[in-house]
Amino acid sequence: MCVNVPAEPDRPVPDPGALRPLSARSVVLSLLLGAHPPELPVRDLVRLVEPFGIGGSTLRAALSRMVTAGDLRRTDAVYRLSDRLLERQRRQDDAVRPRTRAWHGDWEMVVITASGRGPAERADLRARLTALRLAELREGVWLRPANLDRPLPAEVHRVALTYTARPDGPAGALAARLWPLGEWAATARFLLARAARADHPADRFTAYAAAVRHLLTDPVLPPALLPADWPGEELRKAYAGYRRDLGAGLGTRGA
Repeated sequence: MCVNVPAEPDRPVPDPGALRPLSARSVVLSLLLGAHPPELPVRDLVRLVEPFGIGGSTLRAALSRMVTAGDLRRTDAVYRLSDRLLERQRRQDDAVRPRTRAWHGDWEMVVITASGRGPAERADLRARLTALRLAELREGVWLRPANLDRPLPAEVHRVALTYTARPDGPAGALAARLWPLGEWAATARFLLARAARADHPADRFTAYAAAVRHLLTDPVLPPALLPADWPGEELRKAYAGYRRDLGAGLGTRGA
C-alpha cells in the first residue's frame, strides 16, 4: 500500500521556557517511577524530598492522599507504586530503552474502523496510539516506520485494521510532517544543558524529570529519517546515568 504525503501543516514555535516546579506528589512519583523495584521506605522519601523544601508533614499528607487515590500501596513504612502506575513505569522504561529492529522501508499503518465512540473513548484511543509512537496522517489514519520491536495491543486490533505500507514520496519528508522533529530536538538540547549546569540537587532532579517526560514523546525513528545531530540517544544516556547515580545512593537499581 502506498501513502500519499500531504502538505506540511503549520506548527507552533516551541517554547522550552522555565521548568515547572514539582509538587510533593510529583517528586514522590518521579522517585518511585525511576526505582527498581518501585518502592521506597518513608525514611528515604523524607531525605530525598528535603531539597525541594518539602517537609515531613507535607510529605506524609501527600503520601496519604496518594494511597487513598490508588497511586500507591503501603506496607508498614514502605510505599510502592500501585498496579495502575506500574504500567506507566513500563512505558517510562521503554522510553529510556526502546526496543527497535532493523528498518527496511516499511511503515505501520493503523486505520480506525470502529464508529459510534464517544469523545472520551476517542480521546483515550488517541492517547494510546500516541503512546505507541504512532502519528496521525489524517483523521483515523495513523502511521510510523516499522522499526519498533513491539506488537500492537489487542485493544487497537478491536477498533482498527492494520497494514504494512510504503510512502509514495520521500520517507524523510513524511516523517518531518508527522513529527515536529526540530522542536523536539531543541527541547532535548535545552534539557541537557539545564541538567548539566544545575548546581543544586533539586534543580538537577527537576531537569531530569522533564527529560524523561520528553523521552516519552520521542518518535524513535530509524536513523535514516532523523535530522543530523539528533539528541535522542544523548538524552537517554544522560537520564539513565542520573538514575543509576540516584539509585546507587538508595541501594536500588535505577531506570
